[in-house]
Amino acid sequence: MQVLIAPDSFKGSLSSKEVAKAIEEGIKRVANITTLKIPIADGGEGTVEALVESIGGDIIYVENIVDPLGKKIKSFYGILKNGTAVIEIAASSGLYLVPVEKRNPLKTTTYGVGQLIKSALNKGCRKFIIGIGGSATNDAGVGMIQALGAKITDSEEKQIDYGGGQLHKIKNIDLTNLDKRIKESEFIAATDVLNPLYGENGASIIYGPQKGATKEISKILDNNLKYFSKLVAKTIGKDYSNIPGSGAAGGLGFALIAFLKAKLQPGVEIIIEATKLEEKIKNSDIIITGEGNTDYQTIFGKAPSGIAKLAQKHNKPVIILSGGLGKDYKKLYNIGITSLFSIVNRPMELNEAMKNAYNLIADSTEDIIRIIIKFSDI
Repeated sequence: MQVLIAPDSFKGSLSSKEVAKAIEEGIKRVANITTLKIPIADGGEGTVEALVESIGGDIIYVENIVDPLGKKIKSFYGILKNGTAVIEIAASSGLYLVPVEKRNPLKTTTYGVGQLIKSALNKGCRKFIIGIGGSATNDAGVGMIQALGAKITDSEEKQIDYGGGQLHKIKNIDLTNLDKRIKESEFIAATDVLNPLYGENGASIIYGPQKGATKEISKILDNNLKYFSKLVAKTIGKDYSNIPGSGAAGGLGFALIAFLKAKLQPGVEIIIEATKLEEKIKNSDIIITGEGNTDYQTIFGKAPSGIAKLAQKHNKPVIILSGGLGKDYKKLYNIGITSLFSIVNRPMELNEAMKNAYNLIADSTEDIIRIIIKFSDI
């Protein structure tokens, strides 16, 4: 028997690599079963680690990167063996970098993303995979293009300050000094979001609240995104605001498309292709995946759903281990999931579950494998 272990991260608790290790530990407690670990991601936290771990390459650490609130931090990105740079925006502009009480997308910036791109350009990279999940921002990628040399000025010809709350002040977009190496480069944006830039299904209205925005602030941000998109269309001659995914990461998807000519692709598809996951699924008997929380939204491009569809194609059973099972999670049975389990084994607070996630995952895996071994002829 071979078990393929291919989990996403448990955000805020364990990386996908750590989750895979915990699952393997649970399996090995029962029997010396052959295991194959492939950490995965869908464009958010863990994308760099998943690709570097699976394909090979190096993680590059960079000092003095601007975080969402404008502070200097140490950040990172990956360079794969083929020279492709892998950047997850969560490493510089992620929601987890901002304390709950300071979350306010009127003020947060994507400037650090541009700095990481520039660092990779300096190292000779000309192909980029940019994971755009988990952002704290709603600035339409203005910070990013400022870091790459664009001059975004107000009525007094001064560079505007950080944050989505500043977009209505923009009077001119000058791309003269935008890094020339961008035109020599190819950008793929990994996302699981198909929202347009603005409107009732846009970045601000749908995702603003989870980044700290009230309803009133979300409306302000939405109007600002609309204003900025019209100015961009006037500047470059094309409107990209309605392209599915342009609303990803508070409009960073829009900036990647409009200014870097990026192609948007579901993050899990990129991981599946890069790790040759289908072949590994085909050659395994059971697949165990997982994520921090599972509900009906997992169907829409999350990592376990991509795995389930491939497993269904090859008639392989798929087990999901999750920190929690939410609304309509049973809908996942329709896309090839065999069974779902919450790792929480008794009533407990979220903080306790997150703190003990590794052991909870290992214990749940052990319980599941004991049943499989007892009654399976695999």
